Amino acid sequence: MSFGGPKHSPLNNAPPDRGSFPLDHFGECKTQMLKYIECIKSESDHSNCRELSKVYLDCRMRKNLMDKADFKELGFLDEDKNP
Repeated sequence: MSFGGPKHSPLNNAPPDRGSFPLDHFGECKTQMLKYIECIKSESDHSNCRELSKVYLDCRMRKNLMDKADFKELGFLDEDKNP
């Protein structure tokens, strides 16, 4: 307890939009993740990494590391290539 400080009020924490998802403890999508991270680090135009992002998310969905979702819901356009 802190004397003289502001009283604590209950926090209004909201869950993430898509809920929690398990970490990739077994590295099932590590290769895809590393390719995406390397692209982000090396490209000044991150839109060039969009396809790698989609491949990574597709891997996570196929391995049940996140809920399956339509790529449109994840911000991808129809003209984006399929993984």
